[in-house]
Amino acid sequence: MPKTRSGKIMRRVIAGISNFTDVGDITTLANPEVVEQIKHHVQSEKLSRGQVPRELSAQEQKDIEAFGKAE
Repeated sequence: MPKTRSGKIMRRVIAGISNFTDVGDITTLANPEVVEQIKHHVQSEKLSRGQVPRELSAQEQKDIEAFGKAE
């Protein structure tokens, strides 16, 4: 799992991967190399099941960017 140095799971990164969008800044990750591995596995599986990338609405993109942030 992509985690920060303090051990928090980066849900925003996972949401971006799952939705075929940019994962954003990963410089705070303790293990940034895992992002490409997860991306490959998740997106390959989704494509094999017939799920293709689609254009996200502005609200969906905003929700992903805010995912996991404290309010």
